[in-house]
Amino acid sequence: MSATFHDQVIAILPKLRVQALALTRNRAAAEDLVQDAVCNALSAQNSFIPGTNFPAWMHRILRNRFISNLRKRRDTTDIDDLPASAFATEAPHEDRLALKDLSKAMNRLPVDQREALVMVVVQGMSYEALAEATGCAVGTAKSRVFRARRQLETWLTGEAPDSAEGRAIAARASALSRSLDARLAEAARNERRA
Repeated sequence: MSATFHDQVIAILPKLRVQALALTRNRAAAEDLVQDAVCNALSAQNSFIPGTNFPAWMHRILRNRFISNLRKRRDTTDIDDLPASAFATEAPHEDRLALKDLSKAMNRLPVDQREALVMVVVQGMSYEALAEATGCAVGTAKSRVFRARRQLETWLTGEAPDSAEGRAIAARASALSRSLDARLAEAARNERRA
C-alpha cells in the first residue's frame, strides 16, 4: 500500500500546486501549502481507504490546511500577474493584457468560486470530484463555477450581457476565455509531464 500511496501523492502534486496557487495567490505560499498538505497526508495515510477518491482526499487536506492557515494569519499576499512560464507559448501583446485583466479579476473572486473555477477549468476536475474535495453538494459546486464565470464575464466586459453591445463584448470575451482555458489546460498538462 505504501508504494502505491506515495505514487499517488507524487502524481497529484501538479494539481495541488495549481489549487494552492489559486487559493493563496502567492507562489511561495502555495509551495508551502502543498508541502504542509503532503506532510499531513503522509502522517494520515493509514486513514485513507484504498479504492476511494484519492485526488478528492488530497484536495480536501490541502483546502483544510489553507483554511487553518487563514485562521492563524487572516491575510494573504496578492500577486499582480500569472508568471509567463505558466503558459506553453508566448502570447501576443493583446493576449498578455487580457491575461493580466483576467488574473486581476480572478483575484477579486471569492475564494470558494476561484478555487472551484480553477479545479474545474484548469485541472479538468468533474463537478462530483470538486464537490467531494470541497465538502459541498454537487449543485453548489456547479453554482460556484457558474457564478465565477458569470462574474468574470461581467468584470471583463464592463457591461451587463443584456445589451446588444454587451452581448457582442461577451461573445469576444467568451472566445478569449476559451483560448485562455486551452492555454491554462496546456500549461497544467505540461506541468504534469515535468
